Amino acid sequence: MTILLFVAGLVLLIFGAEMLVRGASKAASALGISPLVVGLTVVAFGTSSPELAVSIGGALSGQADIALGNVIGSNIINVLFILGLSAIIIPLHVSQQVIRFDVPLMIIASVAVLLLSLDQTIDRFDGVLLAAGLILYLGVLVALSLRNHSCKKSSDQGLHANENSKNQINWFATIFLIVAGLALLVLGSRWFVDSAVSFAAYLGVSELIIGLTIVAAGTSMPEVVTSVVAAIRGERDITVGNVVGSNIFNILGVLGLSSVFSPSGIPVSEPVIGFDLPLMIAVAIACLPIFFTRGVISRWEGALFLGYYFAYTLYLVFNATQHDLLSVFNNVMLYFVIPITAVTIIVIVFQEFRKNSNDTS
Repeated sequence: MTILLFVAGLVLLIFGAEMLVRGASKAASALGISPLVVGLTVVAFGTSSPELAVSIGGALSGQADIALGNVIGSNIINVLFILGLSAIIIPLHVSQQVIRFDVPLMIIASVAVLLLSLDQTIDRFDGVLLAAGLILYLGVLVALSLRNHSCKKSSDQGLHANENSKNQINWFATIFLIVAGLALLVLGSRWFVDSAVSFAAYLGVSELIIGLTIVAAGTSMPEVVTSVVAAIRGERDITVGNVVGSNIFNILGVLGLSSVFSPSGIPVSEPVIGFDLPLMIAVAIACLPIFFTRGVISRWEGALFLGYYFAYTLYLVFNATQHDLLSVFNNVMLYFVIPITAVTIIVIVFQEFRKNSNDTS
């Protein structure tokens, strides 16, 4: 039965992602909205529904700290694992809107969570502020989308009218694809996680390791499969928009609403303030220099992200078990891997800026 659930969950994830990406692409074409905006909103918020359900459920059941760990873990996985894997499949082109607006907002939201956590609690007022930020973000996205749509409509009015009338016929099928895709993603991720946990328990893996790895990644499975399928289908804007939009929604929406529903707020421990939240901010900031390099996330940059994800997972396992290799691992990462990566990125960004300045002159 566990094997059947595992296979069925994986099948539902694949088919759900395929339906969601196809429906979102059709909706973007019919409305004259860019796939990026659809990825930042419908796809991103839809694939983040498992995080929202888990976090609010934890808040209502008195386990409010689950919400914070869920958001931090999912955001790190979204950038390092999903963007990394998708870029390895096909280099991802990043739009100027993402570079200039969405990624900086993701960084600002991450820093805001750290500042709100300094008193070791994210209370209801903090949650209201975060949720208000989400509403403001959606308003700006709608305004930008309407402005772009207006420009496109004025430049190609007749063609747009013909496409719009044609796409109106398929609205029912398009909405069905989006809703059914989201439903299959949620159900598939649940079956996949439950069966994976059963496998790990059967093999004798501790519950702590299961929670730090399988369960943490499980709520991000819809984003993983959706982004990979979008990359394979050539919908690169949906891939990038899904990751960045999910991270923004996780912070402002999931964490904000969980804080509002939690009777005593969300407690934030000192280790989270000292390590996990700064790491989430660092991962968000790491997007900027890579996104700046010609607006493309290349395969080697994707491999770099993916390598750091596996290093992060290895650290969680070593730290949870207090393994003898923990100190060696920390020293290698701190004094070798991270400095080399930082220097490499700085050199690349410097060369890119110099190249751009020469081109303009």
